[in-house]
Amino acid sequence: MRERSYEEEVKIKAEKARPLARYMSSTQDLVEMQIEKAMARGEFDNLEGAGKPIKFYENPFEPPELRMVFKILKNNNFAPYWIELGKEIDADFKKLDQEVEYFKKYVRMFYSQKRNDKACKNFEKKKAHFYYESRLALERISRKIVDYNLHCPTFRENRANINVDDEMYKIITAIEKEIENLKPS
Repeated sequence: MRERSYEEEVKIKAEKARPLARYMSSTQDLVEMQIEKAMARGEFDNLEGAGKPIKFYENPFEPPELRMVFKILKNNNFAPYWIELGKEIDADFKKLDQEVEYFKKYVRMFYSQKRNDKACKNFEKKKAHFYYESRLALERISRKIVDYNLHCPTFRENRANINVDDEMYKIITAIEKEIENLKPS
């Protein structure tokens, strides 16, 4: 019985709200119609600043008490910590990609020449050391991403955390594939 009365209350409230909704809808339509007519008459054609970018002087997402600090930093070419950290993360990823490409070149050079047992042992040591250094670099990047996400003011700007093991698997697979393609059959 109580459910039925609740449903009836909802229907009654909806009936009462319907005229207001119609009024609001008609007002919105009226405003849109007035704007379209003004556009057709060309009233918006020669507005001051037309075609120029809008300058936003205040960031709505920054806390009001920090606006002056951020303005001073911006005027002196400094950025908030999390932005600088984001740039570091991007640079670290780029550097790691370059190191992987560099090691691939080393692999191609190594397999293009005659090799003795000592050279093969040295190559395996260098490869193991490269994998170790790559893992350390990925762990540093992973920590920086966590730090970045903690300092970033909005969740929309957060970066996806990386799985070091998955990224290492990609690196190892790329190197081993390069070796496999170069090994004589």
